[in-house]
Amino acid sequence: MSTIETLNGPALHGRRSATNTSAFKATARKGTTTAVSITAAETAVVEPTAAAEAAVVEPTAVVETAVETREAPATKSAFRRVAGAVAKVVAVGLLVIGALVFLFLAIGPRVLGYQTSTMLTGSMSPLINPGDVVVTVPTLIQDIKVGDIITYHIPVEDQRVETHRIVEITTTADGGVAVQTKGDANNGIDPWIATLQGKTVDKQVATIPYVGNAIRVLREPMVLNILMYGAPAILVIGMLASIWTKDPSKTWPEGAAQTQAVSGE
Repeated sequence: MSTIETLNGPALHGRRSATNTSAFKATARKGTTTAVSITAAETAVVEPTAAAEAAVVEPTAVVETAVETREAPATKSAFRRVAGAVAKVVAVGLLVIGALVFLFLAIGPRVLGYQTSTMLTGSMSPLINPGDVVVTVPTLIQDIKVGDIITYHIPVEDQRVETHRIVEITTTADGGVAVQTKGDANNGIDPWIATLQGKTVDKQVATIPYVGNAIRVLREPMVLNILMYGAPAILVIGMLASIWTKDPSKTWPEGAAQTQAVSGE
């Protein structure tokens, strides 16, 4: 019995040692497996984080690209607004000038009774220069006096209209009134004596510088054609420019604008 017990004792001890070794190895393997599993989990956690960071960075790049893309349309829109404003100002200016000239030359004399004529020579310089418009009003002949500037038909040659200053007034044999005139810039008096006909004579009351030149230019055929066709063309261009410069987001329905904003995001 002792021998068997003695023999069984070491053998049992060896078996236990082998069992403990196997358990240790199994535990070590489990630890390794757990460590590997933890490492894989950490990698899995890190990878989504990197993906999330990339997902955050990418929209930023998209926004920057969108901003750069919108800069060019914004510049074009600003240019269109400026062009539209300039076209409108030019068109309105031409219309206003045309209306004023029409009122002054066509309506004014009929309503207010004054007359206008354009000075062609420098005989009355420096008071009235070539290209100035002389405004006259009918004045009773008995009310005129020496020193007044009158516009009348000369009694010789082509009986053209002349605007000169009265230097002498005489009474004719039949009770009429005759005047001797002279241009301020001329060295001598006019070589005629004009007998005034009727009850009134046109007396100068105002002078508008340079307007006569503008009137003569406006009467040129080429200028008339430009005004006839150019002003409507400018108006059309202004209308088109105003349409182009409208902000589409202001005319779209609110839902459509919000949908576009969400799509842009």
